[in-house]
Amino acid sequence: MVAHLQHGEPRLDNNLVENAIRPSALGKKNWLFVGHPDAGQRSAIIYSIVISCQRHGHDPLDYLRDVLTRLPQRLPGADISDLLPVNWKPSVDVELPAPSQS
Repeated sequence: MVAHLQHGEPRLDNNLVENAIRPSALGKKNWLFVGHPDAGQRSAIIYSIVISCQRHGHDPLDYLRDVLTRLPQRLPGADISDLLPVNWKPSVDVELPAPSQS
């Protein structure tokens, strides 16, 4: 608090961060009661993938469709880092919707 009084530039609230993590925090609470003990972890993994896609500007459905098509073609133990949302580029076979003209 003293640093803020000396340097007035920082914001005292963190509403932007709280709003960004709210869906994850609500989901975390719901995952405690999903039925099977392993289902909560699986739901958290899928949710993390979806949010990561959104943060990197990818449509989660296009991403999952493409990655789940490519994965069976990979050898076991093969490097799949190119399929992570941060590195993903759609394959030629994936039909992405055309950008809307505004």
